Amino acid sequence: MNIHHLHPLRLVLAGLPLCAAVTAHAQDSASLIEFINEYRAAPGSCEGRAAEPVAPLAWLPALDRVQLARGGSLQQALARAGLAHAEAKAISVAGYEDADSAMDAIGRGYCKVLLSSQYSAIGASRSGDTWLVVLARLTPAAPARQLASARQTDDIILDAVNRARAIERNCGERHFTAAPALALNRQLGDAALAHSRDMARQNYFSHEGKDGREVADRAVQAGYRWRGIGENIAMGQESAEEAVAGWLASPGHCANIMNRSFKDMGAGYAIGAGGGQGRVYWTQVFGTPR
Repeated sequence: MNIHHLHPLRLVLAGLPLCAAVTAHAQDSASLIEFINEYRAAPGSCEGRAAEPVAPLAWLPALDRVQLARGGSLQQALARAGLAHAEAKAISVAGYEDADSAMDAIGRGYCKVLLSSQYSAIGASRSGDTWLVVLARLTPAAPARQLASARQTDDIILDAVNRARAIERNCGERHFTAAPALALNRQLGDAALAHSRDMARQNYFSHEGKDGREVADRAVQAGYRWRGIGENIAMGQESAEEAVAGWLASPGHCANIMNRSFKDMGAGYAIGAGGGQGRVYWTQVFGTPR
C-alpha cells in the first residue's frame, strides 16, 4: 500500500499560471512562509523565554497582493487587495538576499507577532531584497465568495490537474515527466467533500480529522478500495483555480499531482461558519484502485 500524506504546513504560495514555471521570487516567498510555519511549530524561545508551539498559518492568495504605499495604511492596502474586513499585521524587512536570512531577521525582531494565535492566514511577497509578510485573521464581516457549484468545481480542478500533468515540470528539486490524465472518481470526491466539511464545521486544518481518521480511512468509508492514496488540502483560496495553483507551487503537493501511479481523483470544498469565519477549505484526494 502506498499512502502519500502531506503536512499542511506545505500549503504555500501560488497564484501563478497553471502551466508556467514558478518564479524565483514566488519560490523564495514560499520558502519564507514555510520557515515561519516551521518556527511556529517549534519556536524554542522568544525574547529569551521558552515559547509554546502554535497552529500553522494557511496561505491566503489575496495577502500576497498586499502592497504598502508610502503614506498609506495597512487597512487601505488590505482593502485594495479585497480584504477590507481582515485584521492583519504586516512585517517588512530589507537588505536580505534569500528567505533564510530574511527569516533570521524576522524571527529576531518579530517573534511575538509570528507566534500570535490571533492570526490564521499568511501571505508574503518579495521585491528585490525587500520582503513583506502579512499575517491576518478574517472577520465574520468578510464578504461571501461566489464559488462554483460542487460539480463545476470537480470539473475545474480535474481539468487544471490534467493540464498540469500533461507537461513535464519540476516540483521543487524533483523532476517529473508528463503523466496520464486522471479520471474523476465520485467516491474519492465524497471522501474529499466530507473532510472539507468536517474541517469547516469544526474549525480546524489538518489531514487528520478530529476523530483520528486520515485520508486512507475516509476513502475506504466512501467505498474506494485502494492500493495507493494521497491527499492535498488548502484553506483560504478564493477559487478552485487558486487552490490548484497553490498546490502546484508547493513541492510536496505538486508531487502528488504529478504522481504517475495515481489513476483517480476527487475534490470538494466547504465554507466555514462561526469560528471558521467564512474561510474556504479545499480537499483533493488521489487514488490508485486495487
